[in-house]
Amino acid sequence: MSRPATRLLGFLELLEARPAVTGAEAARALGVDVRTVRRYVDALHELGIPVDGQRGAGGGYRLRPGYRMAPLMLGDDEATAVVAGLVATEGLGLVGAEPALAKVRRVLPAALRRRAEALEGALAFADRAGVSAVPPVGETLLVLADAARRHRRVAATYAPASGGARRRELDPFGVVVHGGRWYVSARDAESGETRTFRVDRCADVVLGAVVDPPPPGFDVVATVARSLARVPYAWAVEVRLRAPAARVRERIPATIAELTPDGDDACVLRMRSDSLRWVAEVLASLGCAFTIMLPDELRSEVRAVAALLVDSAGG
Repeated sequence: MSRPATRLLGFLELLEARPAVTGAEAARALGVDVRTVRRYVDALHELGIPVDGQRGAGGGYRLRPGYRMAPLMLGDDEATAVVAGLVATEGLGLVGAEPALAKVRRVLPAALRRRAEALEGALAFADRAGVSAVPPVGETLLVLADAARRHRRVAATYAPASGGARRRELDPFGVVVHGGRWYVSARDAESGETRTFRVDRCADVVLGAVVDPPPPGFDVVATVARSLARVPYAWAVEVRLRAPAARVRERIPATIAELTPDGDDACVLRMRSDSLRWVAEVLASLGCAFTIMLPDELRSEVRAVAALLVDSAGG
């Protein structure tokens, strides 16, 4: 939607939310001048939306008394999906979720609005514990998603965790959310390699030329998961587990470790971590025998966890 149309809708939102709004107040809120606000009033009149002007020191604009926007016609299941989706998105840090919820509330029929508000108050997501959401800029996210859908290259300024920001050219394949963070899987135009980038570290994203699509059967979620599992933490860990990979995967997500089948009843776990004690605790939680292949320093941490478990059992 064009920016002028967005501001026109913003002006309508102001009129719906307040008994009256002055031209100066509307101009400040929308980032335009008072003359432009008057053009918005004329545009709303042409759309059949009655806006009354009030003269005098306390004057301004208001929607004609008795006028109401048409209700948003959603069924119970549709309203549940919309509200749940916006509440979940708000938890991921997107700044537009709360005002979007406010708009949905205003145009729902009264009975359905009360039920939707009750759902908002009761809804919680257990898997958010300990998650610190890092929201991207909405416009950045939209451009990257559009580029992935239409196979377009983008130019973006990317600021990695270490080192300075620089301009890069990327061919986005898709966007994935994990642990409160948004990632884009993309082919780096310079190296030709597929890499994972944090969306919140991208800025000034501009669409470019059409490029080749991802390889057939490309799985963007699995690709990002593998990338996150290979983040270069201090310790590289390799352990042979005496359990099938499918069973281990039920306890360890792909974003934490890679699992390679090693026969029918065993697999090799590969991961990286800054804490070998944490790795030892994860291994202890799997409920299967294992052989440490590397690093040797992991053995002492496993012994310490084992001793703690034995002492707890004895107590």
